[in-house]
Amino acid sequence: MTLAATSLYQWMLFLHVLAAMVWVGGLVLLIVLSASALRSGDREAVARFSASLPRIGPLILAPSTVAVVGLGVGLVFDGNSAWRFGQGWIILALALFAAAFLIGAAFQSRAAIALQRAVENRDHALAARHLRRWAWGMRLILLLLVVITWDMVVKPTL
Repeated sequence: MTLAATSLYQWMLFLHVLAAMVWVGGLVLLIVLSASALRSGDREAVARFSASLPRIGPLILAPSTVAVVGLGVGLVFDGNSAWRFGQGWIILALALFAAAFLIGAAFQSRAAIALQRAVENRDHALAARHLRRWAWGMRLILLLLVVITWDMVVKPTL
């Protein structure tokens, strides 16, 4: 098959998987960097990590999240696709995504804001506590994304 003969479905699938790789990889990297900042004992490491979050989220994580969901919906709507929104594996993936989104919106955003405020107030102990909470939330989101990935590959209800 040539590049020109690649179907829209194949392009959307490729971009869907690529965006998921960026999203999951970004979460793994943030979890590792947050653990490193906490373990270092360096008060400024937590501050530097906190300062990076307002750039990483909007520039990397948000676009990859939107791309994963948008392309996934596009894959279902594709006329040549065998996938339908009523299929159990798609319902499960959307439900788990909704849970990850809610954790991010309700918990992670507040933890990140509290972290930044503690850093601004030079309260290093409080900043470390908020970073630990934030890191646990990220681990939970990562776990949900791993289960979604399993669901997408195995399609257990087909």
